[in-house]
Amino acid sequence: MGFSIMTVELLGGKILSPYFGGSVYVWGSIITVFMLALSIGYLLGGKLSLKEPNTRKYGVIFIAASLTTLPLDIWHSELSDWVFMQIEDPRYGSLVSSVILFLIPTTIMGMVAPYSVRLLVANAESSGQTAGFLYFVSTLGSALGTIMTSFYLVLWFELDSILYGVTIVLAIVGIIAMLFPKPLPKAEKAELINE
Repeated sequence: MGFSIMTVELLGGKILSPYFGGSVYVWGSIITVFMLALSIGYLLGGKLSLKEPNTRKYGVIFIAASLTTLPLDIWHSELSDWVFMQIEDPRYGSLVSSVILFLIPTTIMGMVAPYSVRLLVANAESSGQTAGFLYFVSTLGSALGTIMTSFYLVLWFELDSILYGVTIVLAIVGIIAMLFPKPLPKAEKAELINE
């Protein structure tokens, strides 16, 4: 998921630059919205993971991320243009555009990390190690997404093609997770029932 998040974040600069430029205001707006969205997503994903977690629900998160990324793919130019016509100040225009375009899909993508931890933690003793490994994988994915998008993908493909690629990958991962559900072990189900 880190790869997808960083790809969309970097493309956010390219989406907004024709309207608001590439100043520190624009990047500040994009980064702020992504950080806010991820923090909300982490909170919501953690809450959702308490209610009978399984890979079917995990897949639904990916499908939701894919579906909420689709409007970004289709209407990013029209939405950015509309905001620009309303708010010409690059600080507030880029902030409003970032909220409209990125807040919801990034929030949903943020739900994946805590839900992943819940699915993979076998017991309380290994929870720290599992969480650490998942953060390692996610951060490594973010680094790869950053370098691949900025060095290669933007040279090889059109912006819209990259966005559609992210949307399709999210949908495929979601479908695979839904087709092969992994329920909680019986011991963990018993714990949830007793709670």
